[in-house]
Amino acid sequence: MSLAPRLDLRQSQSLVMTPQLQQAIKLLALSNLEIETFIAEEIEKNPLLDAGGGDGDDTPDRDLPEPLEPRDGPADASELLAGGGEANGEAALDVDFTAETFHHDSASDSIGGLDGSLGMGGTGGGGLSDDGLDFDSFANPDLSLADHLMAQAGASIDGADLFVAAHLIDQIDETGYLTAALLDIANRLNVPLARVEGVLATIQTFDPTGVGARSLAECLALQAKEADRYDPCMARLIDNLDLLARGEIQRLKRICDVDDEDMADMIRELRAYDPKPGLRFGGEATQSVTPDIFVAKRGAGWAVEINAATLPRLLVNRAYYAEISTGPQDKASKAWLSDMLASANWLVKALDQRQRTIIKVASEIVKQQEAFFLHGVAQLKPMTLRQVAEAIEMHESTVSRVTSNKYLSCARGLFELKYFFTSAIQSSDGGDAVSANAVKDAIKTLIATESPKAILSDDTLVEMLNAKGFDIARRTVAKYREAMGIGSSVQRRRQKALEGVG
Repeated sequence: MSLAPRLDLRQSQSLVMTPQLQQAIKLLALSNLEIETFIAEEIEKNPLLDAGGGDGDDTPDRDLPEPLEPRDGPADASELLAGGGEANGEAALDVDFTAETFHHDSASDSIGGLDGSLGMGGTGGGGLSDDGLDFDSFANPDLSLADHLMAQAGASIDGADLFVAAHLIDQIDETGYLTAALLDIANRLNVPLARVEGVLATIQTFDPTGVGARSLAECLALQAKEADRYDPCMARLIDNLDLLARGEIQRLKRICDVDDEDMADMIRELRAYDPKPGLRFGGEATQSVTPDIFVAKRGAGWAVEINAATLPRLLVNRAYYAEISTGPQDKASKAWLSDMLASANWLVKALDQRQRTIIKVASEIVKQQEAFFLHGVAQLKPMTLRQVAEAIEMHESTVSRVTSNKYLSCARGLFELKYFFTSAIQSSDGGDAVSANAVKDAIKTLIATESPKAILSDDTLVEMLNAKGFDIARRTVAKYREAMGIGSSVQRRRQKALEGVG
């Protein structure tokens, strides 16, 4: 075997992902709001990019590059699927193309826009200010539980005890419970345990009642004392909450030494207390979900539209490029300017292709799940990413990225695109398979309508579902029931018994 150096010529194929291709793939997985942040960052880095408005006053870029791949569908941001879910290239949207509707950023800005269940379809005609509804006015106050408690501590505690109180409040979680042991706090602060206990007793008198408790029993006891209902019978009931959770009412009556009427009154009193008093405060504003896609019935088909209100219009500033490119420049400056122009052109092209891809995927979802949009979750069909990918001739991974972190708004509510992809449950009568979500909805409906005197077991649910045409096993029923947070028949029977006593 020769160990001498030599030269070999080999031919091979390899897939190389350029940085631009990697970024284009990343853009598919971002939501509209994340895209908005991304665009803002790119505008800061690239002087040739401008965020144009939606009023049509901006000069369009006449030199935009062509899309990454040929377009198979309509060029508009809206797409109409003909009746029965079949695409009809000849039929136009059931709207006037010269109307005022098309002078807005999106159909959600117009009268009767594609805003699904957002309740804003009729706001375009007036009655509201130009700025629309102020949704921030519905948000929770910014005052956090810790700030609320410290304000009270500053008014009722002073000196070194205020330092201890601040440390205790810092150990109270968002639900209002003290999460640290008092002895550990005393050792950490090098103060007597009795002093820490005294400060905690003061904190436990603060609003909301029950804050600073170290257990559920202590939290309820503090609220019972505040309501002047903490008598020996109530104390014994609170000390035996485990028996109450198991529904052992007769045993509790003997322990508390009360009759049926008194026991029912005590349970009603406990139900009126707040087991997590700290949750009424919050330091963060409520974050609402913004839909990325609007779907609405239009004539015999469906209109599918990107929520352009959350997408700034991105333009390449050719005038600025022409101005600075004609000035004196060195070789490095010319190379940098060319890179900025290429990057700006690519980004506009990538965002355009992203929107077309999202519309294509969403339209196929609406086409395959038309029965859901017409009749509800009971008609949801099993569907996989592969089915959609094959229908629109794209890769399965592309469909997966498009449906990640995207929400669709329709007349039935706001749904994540992933919601429409569910496993199949075979039909017991040999018919078409049904969606797992449809089975879950059937289970939830059966349990919601069960009689308190005839709680449905999992075996009974299986029989009833088989009668409805669902071929499902008992373990699957139990799995779906637990996934929906519904207790077993024994747990539900105890809950019904407690409700009957209360």
